[in-house]
Amino acid sequence: MTHIDKMHDGSALLRVKEAVENKFKDGILDAVYVNRELTLTVRKRDLLKVLKYLRDDRRFMFKCLMDICGVDWLGKRDERFDVVYHMLSVHKNMRVRVKVSAGEDEAVPSACELFDAANWFEREAYDMFGIPFENHPDLRRILLDYGFDGFPLRKDFPLVGKVEVYYDEDEKRVAYKKVDMPQEFRRFDEQSPWEAMTGNANLADDPNTFSEEEFKS
Repeated sequence: MTHIDKMHDGSALLRVKEAVENKFKDGILDAVYVNRELTLTVRKRDLLKVLKYLRDDRRFMFKCLMDICGVDWLGKRDERFDVVYHMLSVHKNMRVRVKVSAGEDEAVPSACELFDAANWFEREAYDMFGIPFENHPDLRRILLDYGFDGFPLRKDFPLVGKVEVYYDEDEKRVAYKKVDMPQEFRRFDEQSPWEAMTGNANLADDPNTFSEEEFKS
């Protein structure tokens, strides 16, 4: 079996699923294996234990934390946010996702002591979603200005933003002002060019769409 075959073989991830469920029992709220991908949903109190177990167990060796991202479920459920940890095992050629839910302004345990990469990933999740991480050594914004108002990846953040940036020639610095929309939103009801193409549903499948005569000068 080649490394490509192993990558598409789900038996290894199913063993991860079984091992984690057996070890943490009620700490695992859900474990789903779909399309050769494993997603573990865990309780906050067990998050760091699960991450450490996946990292240190020699059967799995998920030593690379590839990303931490947020998901906003505004209006869909009581716990507004998910924090998703994407982990990679180079040794075993496997990936796994670990999810934890949190309410608005509810802190999630920081994984900085387990993974150095978690530092900036958590800062980005805080910067974009406003999700606080407990015991983070330096939880500041990382992409936006420290004085930025709001969290732009939250679903209730205005699409046009709250302020716009410009260069103030008098003060010789970058400054902010409230968003000024010189034109009200307009809805265009004209027919789409694609809607005007009737009777051409199978055009792409027609082997003789054009005749040779059309290309002769």
